[in-house]
Amino acid sequence: MGVSGCGKTSVGVEIAARLGLAFVEGDTLHPRGNVEKMAAAIPLTDEDRWPWLDLIGEALCRAHDERRGLVVSCSALKKSYRDRLRHAAGGRLVFVYLEGSRAVLHARLAGRHGHFFPPALLDSQFAALEDPAGEPLVVSVYIDAAVDSIAEAALQGLGALGDVPAANAKGKG
Repeated sequence: MGVSGCGKTSVGVEIAARLGLAFVEGDTLHPRGNVEKMAAAIPLTDEDRWPWLDLIGEALCRAHDERRGLVVSCSALKKSYRDRLRHAAGGRLVFVYLEGSRAVLHARLAGRHGHFFPPALLDSQFAALEDPAGEPLVVSVYIDAAVDSIAEAALQGLGALGDVPAANAKGKG
């Protein structure tokens, strides 16, 4: 979880690969209207996000019911969003919060081509962001490293929570 440009997809794919789990790119679940709003540099409202979060919640619930792990990328900027996902998951849900400075994130967004999310919306995401520090089952990782190092730090943090033993991760680590 985190604001746009923090590496949710890249890090999520890496974590999923190392753990041998499926990965869902949360952005692909946005209703068309949400994508059109963001592409037009219009920030989403809570009302825009609820149906999207419910779709992500359904994917988490299915994974829980099927007794399989799942890695999902999702901004989950507010505590109420995270709580909604926790409830939908039907079981333990762990968040990896990818933290970075505005300057780093703006540079990443400015260098990203072919994505619907424009750099102009970054400030609206920071305005909506409620730091998950102090919430249960949250691992925070700074994004000032290569993707594999960020994923490794996330897996170590998850292992410390007892949810994902880093020693059982496939690949590096």
